[in-house]
Amino acid sequence: MARGFTDFILIGILVIVPVFSITAETYQSGVHYETLSKPVLTKDATKIEVVDLFWYGCSHCYTFKEKLESWQKSQLSDVYFVGVPAVWQKEMRLHAKAYYTAQALMIFDKLHSEIFDAMNLKNKKLKSEEEIADLFIYHGVEQEKFFKIFNSGTIEMAVDIAEKKQQKYRLRGTPEIVINGKYRISGRSAGSQTDMLKVATFLIEKERALLQ
Repeated sequence: MARGFTDFILIGILVIVPVFSITAETYQSGVHYETLSKPVLTKDATKIEVVDLFWYGCSHCYTFKEKLESWQKSQLSDVYFVGVPAVWQKEMRLHAKAYYTAQALMIFDKLHSEIFDAMNLKNKKLKSEEEIADLFIYHGVEQEKFFKIFNSGTIEMAVDIAEKKQQKYRLRGTPEIVINGKYRISGRSAGSQTDMLKVATFLIEKERALLQ
């Protein structure tokens, strides 16, 4: 009787262990994500920061946007998000200025998607301030007010900070995610956009354990 009971327990363990190994996924630094050699200071050390590195003209960023926003809604209150527009050429600086101008004029929710659509669905390159201004004017912003904010020192400084941040994050392309200033995730390292978010979830849990 004792032997039979022991055999039953062993069988149970053999059944449970494979299931556990499948569900409890783990990811490795240097394989699925990169650990930054120098952590970047975050805005709030009591919470977990998720940085979205993107470019409006990036088709991969365009498809990733919806996935990221859906995933963002599922996060707990100890997680906050920061967008950082990528800048590595002149025209991208204009697009980054548009991002921060939309925030400054408090019409970000409308313009963020509008700019993405313009560059990816309508094939607009937005290579000039005038082209970008048209989008803002369409949404009720006065032309004079747009150019005043767009070319202000505040917006220029915001873009300068974004450029410095992406250097610290060791940006390789877009889209990429940085978790709590420590870990950088790309589609190439994770395997896919969906897997980027799985790796991000894993790293958020890792950081959450350190905060407790």
